[in-house]
This record gives sequence, structure tokens and C-alpha cells, in this order.
Amino acid sequence: MADNEGQAPAPPQPEGEQECMCTQDKVLQFLNKMADESGIKDLTDPALAEFLTDSDALKGIRDLFHYPKAGTLPDVDTTLVDPEADSIYLCGNSLGLMPKVTAEVMKEHLDKWAKMGVFGHMTGEVPWAHSDEHCLEGVGRLVGAKKEEVSVCNSLTVNIHVLLTAFYKPTETRHKILLESKAFPSDHYAIESQIRLKGRTVEESMCCLEPREGEETLRTEDIIDYIEKNGDEIAIVFFSGIQYYTGQLFDIKAITEAGHRKGCLVGWDLAHAFANVPLHLHWWDVDFAAWCSYKYGCTGAGSIAGLFVHERFLHDKRERMLGWWSHKMSSRFVMDNVLDLDEGASGYRISNPPIHCVAAMLGSLKIFEQVSLENLRSRSCYLTGYLEYLVKTLFGEDSDERTTKLSISIITPEDFHQRGCQLSLKFSSPIDVIYPELVKRGVAVDKRYPNVIRVAPVHLYNNYVDVRRFISVLQEVAHIVEDHA
Repeated sequence: MADNEGQAPAPPQPEGEQECMCTQDKVLQFLNKMADESGIKDLTDPALAEFLTDSDALKGIRDLFHYPKAGTLPDVDTTLVDPEADSIYLCGNSLGLMPKVTAEVMKEHLDKWAKMGVFGHMTGEVPWAHSDEHCLEGVGRLVGAKKEEVSVCNSLTVNIHVLLTAFYKPTETRHKILLESKAFPSDHYAIESQIRLKGRTVEESMCCLEPREGEETLRTEDIIDYIEKNGDEIAIVFFSGIQYYTGQLFDIKAITEAGHRKGCLVGWDLAHAFANVPLHLHWWDVDFAAWCSYKYGCTGAGSIAGLFVHERFLHDKRERMLGWWSHKMSSRFVMDNVLDLDEGASGYRISNPPIHCVAAMLGSLKIFEQVSLENLRSRSCYLTGYLEYLVKTLFGEDSDERTTKLSISIITPEDFHQRGCQLSLKFSSPIDVIYPELVKRGVAVDKRYPNVIRVAPVHLYNNYVDVRRFISVLQEVAHIVEDHA
């Protein structure tokens, strides 16, 4: 696709599309190689985790973050753990940790507010009225987009509403929205409400695609087959980039292509994909997308979100939700109430950017200036591969090395190109006792009752020691549960 004159150049074209070159065989080769170098023969030995962490070229990135101590987490039993030891924080899929630089950036703007008041809107290196624009280049790199295809604004669900209001135009023959059956509740509710607001019924216009019987995740071929057979009735395909419950990374490029072949618009909720895995929204020809930034983007709870609208809609004037910030900056302060709609994704903004949320985004982007998402992705594959190896070896139902009655399976796909930082562990017994015991021992993971725990060794700040310590605590807790059964 050629660039339009006067616009920013297209982001680099992906060489390997969405594929991750790592495999579990490569992980095992790596572990055996490192075991040989260290003289540690047992791949489950905690000493190997120490060696792997010390040998990690990206280990210093952790020092750029505030990493919680065990004693600072709620409900930790300090008779069981050293309160001064690092916690086992594997919950960045829910809330990422705080970059140390973020406090400095936020303090700059707090000081500016204290000293300048209203003049901070238009004054300084980062004028508040333009602060979101200072994020666009960095955010564009993380999602594989041009600057004019990206906006930093609102929250995730608000942006989903903003985009669906503009792009969901149901007709009598094409009115359905296709999504996965276990979409995050907020997405589900937003789509339900958009269907009703457009005068349709949820029963006839909302299609939730289920995995095959006995399977936890959707097969790409089944998604594409459904679109091929039913696409003439589908107005919008709207999936999660990474499914929050299972951790499955969908084939964004293939599903988008399938939707377009049938005349559907294709949008994506990238809440669990943003800053987790490399994205190429421009080249994958995605129509629109939205994401939050507080998970792998590490911007703080409920912080500012983002949206993507492909450049093919740059001059599109479709009806949408509007506000002052939808108006071009060049004429915004004429204030004659005659809308001069901004172009591209900027025209989907509504309100002025909240500077303290933008400051957190600016702090996060300083981290991503120091390390590429591609290198982090490689590190992530080896971290999750190590976790997978330990779970299967020490808790696998058929493993000869399992030392507990408790067994664990992994519902996240084994293929690395179908997952990111998160592995979802399914326990053979309810976790209502297991989870609190983990918390007492300084473990932060995410529970999904009755029997799933989501574990996310985040590529930015977690390491092999964190993974191995988690497994050790899990073994300890499993024996406690058995003794009290």
C-alpha cells in the first residue's frame, strides 16, 4: 500500500508475519545447553533458574521497575516468607508493574501544574493540550501503525463504543457481530448494547463462536470456516487479540483476511496483546482496534487507552461520537461550533487528554525505547517455555516425576505463535484452598474459579527465578492441600 503524500511512512513490514520462531523443542535444547554449561544436570533444579537468570542479556530491564517485596503484598503470612524477599509477581496480565521513571515524569507535570496553573496547557516541552500526541510515535511502534492511525484516549470499553458506534452499520441482510464465546464481559456488554442501540436484537445479531466439544480454545480453521460460510450476514468480526481466559493468541492476519474476503469489517480488542507481542495492524490490514495500556504497557490501573483506525479511513467522515478533541487543533479555538473534523484516528478522540494518565504512558514508552518488543517476545517464549516444562514435568497427569496427587494441565495453546506471556493452568481440584495459600506465600497470580489460575511471567521484569520459585511454592501448597483433604 503506497503512502499518501504528506503522511508518515508506513511501519516496517513484518518479516515473519505473526509467527514466533520458538518451539518447545528449542526451549528444551536451550535448557539442556545451559545445564551443560552450568554443570547442573537436573533441568528442574532451582540452581539452573539462577544460572539462566544470571545469563539473561535482558536481566537489567527488571531494575527499571519497582518490584514488590513479599511483605508489601496484602494477606502475606510473614511467618512463611521473608517480607524483605522479592514477591513472586506473575500477574502483569492484570496489572503491570510501575516503571521507576514514571514517578519522575509525573512529578514534572505536578510541579508544572503547581508553578504554571492553566498555562501548562500550551507551554513547555509537553504541553498538556498536545500531550497525547507525544505518545503516538511510540505507541504506533508497539502496534505496527502509522502515527495518524493511532490515538491515545479514553478507556478501553469507551473506545470500543466509540469505534462500534462509527463502524457498526447493520442492514437487514448484514447485521451480525461475530466474537468468541468467552469474550471479556465488558466487550460482551458493549456489543450487546451497540446491537440494541442500532435497533437490532442480541438474539439475532450476536454470534458467539464456541470451541469444539472437549477443547478449550478455538481453532483458526474453525473461525475462518465459520466466516466463509456465514460472512454474508456478518457486519463486524470482533475478536480479542489474546483471549483473556485461555491466553490464546489469535491469528489476527488470517482472520482479518477471511473477514475482508466476505465483505466484513474486522476489529480487535488488544487488551492482552498490546506491549505483549509484536503487532502489525497496518500491514495486517485491520480496520480498527482498541486496547488498554495498564497490563503489559505498565501505565497504572485504569490508565489511558488507545485506538487504531486504518489509514484507508483517513478522510472518512462517517457519523461517530464527537467532542471538542474530534475537531482539528488548528481551528479548535475558533469556537464557532462548526466542526472541522480531524483526520484519521485523531478524529475519534472526544475529550482533552488527562495529563497524569498521559504522563504514565510517557514513562512506559521510555522503557520501550531501551528494548525492542521483538527481543522481549523472544525472552517471553523462553520464560513461558520454561514454565511449561516445569508444570508438565512436576505436575503433568502422566509424568513419572509428579510428586503430588494434584495434577495440572495447560489450556493455553502449546504453539508459541498462539500465545503470549500468559499460561492458563487448569487444576485437577478446585483452587479455593490453593489460591489463598499461594497468596500467603507472596505469590501474585490471577484466579478464575473453579479451577484455573492464570500465570504471566512478563518479559519486561520477570525472570527464570520467579518462575522456579512459583513452582516450588505450588509444590509446597499442593502437599498442604493433600494433608488437609
